[in-house]
Amino acid sequence: MLNVTIRSFAYAEETVLKNLDFKVEKGTHISILGESGCGKSTLLKIIYGLLQLENGQIFWGEQQLMGPDFNLVPGEPFIKYLAQDFDLMPFISVSENIGKHLSRRFMEQRQERIDELLEVVDMTDFADVHVKLLSGGQKQRVALARAIAKEPELLLLDEPFSHIDNFRRNALRRNLYAYLKKENITCITATHDSEEALSFSDIIKMMRNGSFIQTATPEEVFKNPKNAYVASFFGDINELIINGTKNLIMPHQLSVSESKTPLKVTVLKSYFKGSYYLIEGLYEGQKIYFNSSKLLKTTQEVFLKLSQ
Repeated sequence: MLNVTIRSFAYAEETVLKNLDFKVEKGTHISILGESGCGKSTLLKIIYGLLQLENGQIFWGEQQLMGPDFNLVPGEPFIKYLAQDFDLMPFISVSENIGKHLSRRFMEQRQERIDELLEVVDMTDFADVHVKLLSGGQKQRVALARAIAKEPELLLLDEPFSHIDNFRRNALRRNLYAYLKKENITCITATHDSEEALSFSDIIKMMRNGSFIQTATPEEVFKNPKNAYVASFFGDINELIINGTKNLIMPHQLSVSESKTPLKVTVLKSYFKGSYYLIEGLYEGQKIYFNSSKLLKTTQEVFLKLSQ
């Protein structure tokens, strides 16, 4: 179990993190979701041991994790941290980068391990290519493979798919997170990608200005966001007054009604989203967004109902 208590952390006089107190069970995948600059990366660096924590403490089981003031080499050996600026050796091959820290005593098993990792990150065809010849996304996939090569107990990922093309990203995420679950590797991912957090997390921690403002399962965070900031990560958000109370309503919670309702909307624009249209409309002087199964014409008036 990871046990984190951070009363505060600051760079010079600027407080970056405050009042963080949480536990992570072994084998759990936590996503820290928040905007750029909210403190996600700083938190991962503190857990790994790259930054010195003065006001707080971190334990992995019974072992206290110490910062660079106490370690000759920063970082804990049983934790792997994949930063956004992944550090690879450019003049050796993909296989050599992945196998660099694997034992050479049993070469056959070593090669089998390298082959397994190449398959996880879909880089088998590039095994013998020098890293300097790879694209940014390919380098990121190599860095992912290297991070899990020695099966860490805890894996810290900072925007791990930011350089990878959309068409390859989904398959890679499925492969990686399925592998981590199979090996019971605890994982904390810092991301601003809500789709990734919803699909692959056990728990989402929403971060803003260095603090957690909501912690819940992906389904709970999506269905019951605490405020407009949380809701905005999952799409356009409507703030509507219904029966005198302000409500946060997502576009998928509204649908066109065949009968009259209090929500009469004038269509401003339709955006094709593949399986549906996102409609931008005007309701009592404010813009409102809702989903429709068919294209609606500009200036068309429709009535909306809340979906059950």
